[in-house]
Amino acid sequence: MIGTETGSVQEIIERALDGASLSAEDGYRLIGADGAELASIMAAASELNRRGHGTTVTYSRKVFIPLTNLCRQKCGYCTFARGPRDPLAHTMSPDEVVAVARAGARQGCKEALFSLGERPEEIYDVVRDDLARYGHRTTSSYLREMCELVLRETGLQPHVNQGIMERDEIVSLREVSASMGLMLETTSLRLHERGQAHWNCPGKVPEERLRTMRIAGEERVAWTTGILIGIGETREERVDSLLAIRELHERYGHIQEVIVQNFRVKEDIAMRHKDEPSAFEMLRTISTARLLLGPSMNIQ
Repeated sequence: MIGTETGSVQEIIERALDGASLSAEDGYRLIGADGAELASIMAAASELNRRGHGTTVTYSRKVFIPLTNLCRQKCGYCTFARGPRDPLAHTMSPDEVVAVARAGARQGCKEALFSLGERPEEIYDVVRDDLARYGHRTTSSYLREMCELVLRETGLQPHVNQGIMERDEIVSLREVSASMGLMLETTSLRLHERGQAHWNCPGKVPEERLRTMRIAGEERVAWTTGILIGIGETREERVDSLLAIRELHERYGHIQEVIVQNFRVKEDIAMRHKDEPSAFEMLRTISTARLLLGPSMNIQ
């Protein structure tokens, strides 16, 4: 056994296996471990996962519907968003949406995953023109119509990733979707400084994202969230982010899945010269997430 003094990794592991709720300090100790300690943490995470889920690995048969890839955010790691002059910039028409959904249904999909840039109409005339052509003023109202259309025409269950939302938007979309999602990504305000990943990204302010998730909890909306690692955050900030998610779930019980997503380098992003997190960084973070979130949470 590795040491039994208070705060040792083994003592923290034993408390986690006994069902105790771990503290931030516990999380910092776990996520900073290496060598034999990290191996013990991974083994404990595997055991908790076995208790909660057995050996079953679940997945969703979904078709991806990128309703618009224009976005008001300027995230340094994003390869999805396009500017209005980019030839790949596009807002899908209703006919295109239905065609993609029907193709997915033919392949056995059960879910329509709507992914889109956040509030692009706030800064781009071309998006406002597209929305007006489809009879809308906001991306959110157009998204609602498309969810309803896909549900009616194909029976696929919409899951929507719109970004931060107000209560009326969440309530409206709840009527036409099975679930919604918003990656917390991080609670670090440092990453909003000039030169960091979230510089000039108003929708990535942690409190705004947590507020959206709190409203979803109050409205009893099944919610997917998670963290993004390797974008400049510290290991301790990953723990803080996971605990913010845990706190919301303990209060509202609406978090259906927590994703631990790794940053990947792409040639067309501002952060193309940054290092990707290693496999061991993923392992330590996923294992720490399991010990912090407990056996029942779905972790992707």
